[in-house]
Amino acid sequence: MKLRSVKLSIAMLVAISTFTACSEEFLEVDPKGTNLEQNYYRNETDAYSALVATYDLMRKQSGGFENMIAMLNAGSDDFYAGGGNSSDGAGIQSFSNYTINATTIPGSFWSDFYQGVFRANVLLEKLPGIPMDEVKKARFTAEAKTLRAYYYFQLVTMFKNIPLYTTNLLPSEYYSKTQADPAEVYAQIELDLTEAIPNLPMTLDLATEAGRISQGAGKAILGKVYLYQNKMPQAAAVLAEVNGTPGATSPYGYRLLDNYNDLWVVDNKFNTESILEVSHTKSSRAGWGNWGSGSDEGNTLNVMVGPRGYGASGAPAYQAGWSFNPVTQSLYNALQGDPRFDATILDMTALVAAGQASYEPGYMDTGYFLKKFMPTDADLSDEPGDAVLNYRQNTYAIRLADTYLMEAEALGGTGARAQALLDAVRDRVGLDPVPVSMQAIWNERRLELAGEGHRWLDLVRTGRAATILAPRGFVAGKNEIWPIPLRELENTMIEQNPEY
Repeated sequence: MKLRSVKLSIAMLVAISTFTACSEEFLEVDPKGTNLEQNYYRNETDAYSALVATYDLMRKQSGGFENMIAMLNAGSDDFYAGGGNSSDGAGIQSFSNYTINATTIPGSFWSDFYQGVFRANVLLEKLPGIPMDEVKKARFTAEAKTLRAYYYFQLVTMFKNIPLYTTNLLPSEYYSKTQADPAEVYAQIELDLTEAIPNLPMTLDLATEAGRISQGAGKAILGKVYLYQNKMPQAAAVLAEVNGTPGATSPYGYRLLDNYNDLWVVDNKFNTESILEVSHTKSSRAGWGNWGSGSDEGNTLNVMVGPRGYGASGAPAYQAGWSFNPVTQSLYNALQGDPRFDATILDMTALVAAGQASYEPGYMDTGYFLKKFMPTDADLSDEPGDAVLNYRQNTYAIRLADTYLMEAEALGGTGARAQALLDAVRDRVGLDPVPVSMQAIWNERRLELAGEGHRWLDLVRTGRAATILAPRGFVAGKNEIWPIPLRELENTMIEQNPEY
């Protein structure tokens, strides 16, 4: 049984599942003394269920309408928000055109990750007192710390100025909690990861542990954390441990897939290139009544990026979708002639011209769609629930080509190893070597990782966003981070980010 197939009862962990953030819901949750506290966390089974609940927030990557990939794509130069019209999703639309503010930013991008922090804190508090095998307890502790670090990394990257706590707040502290210095948040993230990594397994038994965090995944997260702080020597060192010899199998069993297209085969889950993977299932039976509630486990990104009103006559057997994240002409041009084009972009304009397909153009339509996550007939769920909410394609939070290019960048874009890392990524798709440089690495990241939610973050952290995104309305000194949702500011000591 895979980790994600274990479903946590909301009734069993009501205090955890109802937490949201520094909003009213977050501030009023206090499970101490409740029946939950007395009757839960009794044994290893309870601890495992709580661990699954802590992993559950990873689904924010591609689950629900307010998912990270669709949102981050929309703010980049590679995609528009799209959808049905200019008001189809105020958050994603306002991020795409840089009118985003405290009212339009979806609150869940703050609250969901804080929910993950809350769950990790509870588990870490309870684990010492649970009678269970000490080796397993150490592993559970390491996984909880890694997840807490990952959720805080998402928060500090997106919002920068955030509250930090490693034990959940008392009622008297709720309204007086202030934001931490971002350096303090990063220090806690590094501490959690460095303490956790030795107790994470080198490899996973994919028959029983698929989806859990390994030592390689922990190091990959740590390497990324170092990179985002411009700690290049530390990033290069830890990423080199993850990557091993470029093009070969790493000590953790990672290896680039021979065929780039195989990365997007729905059944090719937890393959050798996958380092940190977000799981989805067709079996959560999600319907419109519980969609976005946390109890739905399908991949919503699939239906979001499909063309509206899709119909085919000799074209690929895709399902219709909501036409979000249409591909910009800029990305289309950049990928034209690249071997990864066909895996990345669905050229509806060409299919329509050939009389093979039809669709209904949505908002900001370009005729080009994100093919990596295209909903297919073959993947349509046949189980109870609404089929379009139960796509099962997993998504990569970190994969090996990503860590190759991160290490090459951390090496300063120079030297034999940086060249070998870049060469390995290009060689996999049959491209000749190009001289390594920072620009060559950034160009490769754009093409290799297109549509996977990396581009906006890459532009911001490398200082290129203000120039490249200026035509979209990006304002330097403001739009590098998101506004804090209005509800998090009400009756709290939290202050809005500058310029918002």
